[in-house]
Amino acid sequence: MDFTQTVILVILIAIFLEVTALLIITSIKKYHEFRRPKVFIDTSALMDGRILNVAKINFLGYTLVITKSVLRELQLVADSKDSDRRDRARFGLDVASELTRLDNVEVEIYQDELGRGQFVDERLVELAKKTGSYICTNDFNLNKVASANGIRVLNINDLAIIMKNLYVPGERIRVRITGTGNNASQGIGHLQDGTMVVIENAATRVNTEVDVDVLKYIQTSAGRMIFAKISKNQSGKKKKKKK
Repeated sequence: MDFTQTVILVILIAIFLEVTALLIITSIKKYHEFRRPKVFIDTSALMDGRILNVAKINFLGYTLVITKSVLRELQLVADSKDSDRRDRARFGLDVASELTRLDNVEVEIYQDELGRGQFVDERLVELAKKTGSYICTNDFNLNKVASANGIRVLNINDLAIIMKNLYVPGERIRVRITGTGNNASQGIGHLQDGTMVVIENAATRVNTEVDVDVLKYIQTSAGRMIFAKISKNQSGKKKKKKK
């Protein structure tokens, strides 16, 4: 074997080894991707927003899947005349966008189409059951339907209950009042995480931000609610010194 043939042989061996290494790396990557459970995120979980915080601190070892049908539903609600629903839907779209920017979490945008007369929740159950995936939702009814179909459900509300992340009576928080409650004197607002705040005697303060004192905090699998009253001393105002 002359020098030229030796060089060619060495090059061919090097190429063979490089291709083999790439195939092994690709196979390992695909194996881990296959083993990593997928979680379909519904509209309510995105509008709630807390999944973003959970993802940021590396508590999610899943591939998060956001379907086009969920994004379209958020877009429709974001154009709603109801200011409360509109703001929460826009917040949900922001959460979806932020999730895709996280380096520590794999997020997949799934291109899907709804069947004739099919609702988004039905589509998520269909996809999760077909692919053996999970569903992340805060919706009580979707939770029940998915569980009845043998689908594992991740509920951020349940996580919050377990972690006992409560608002303590007497704690002061700042909230924007966006509407009125069932009682004519009540004002309604929402925290950034979607928690509804019902404020006593605040119906006249709509479209303003106020400091409120927590009276009662309710946390169930169906959602969260805070009852509060307007604080006597608002931030930005000087307290009168007692003589």
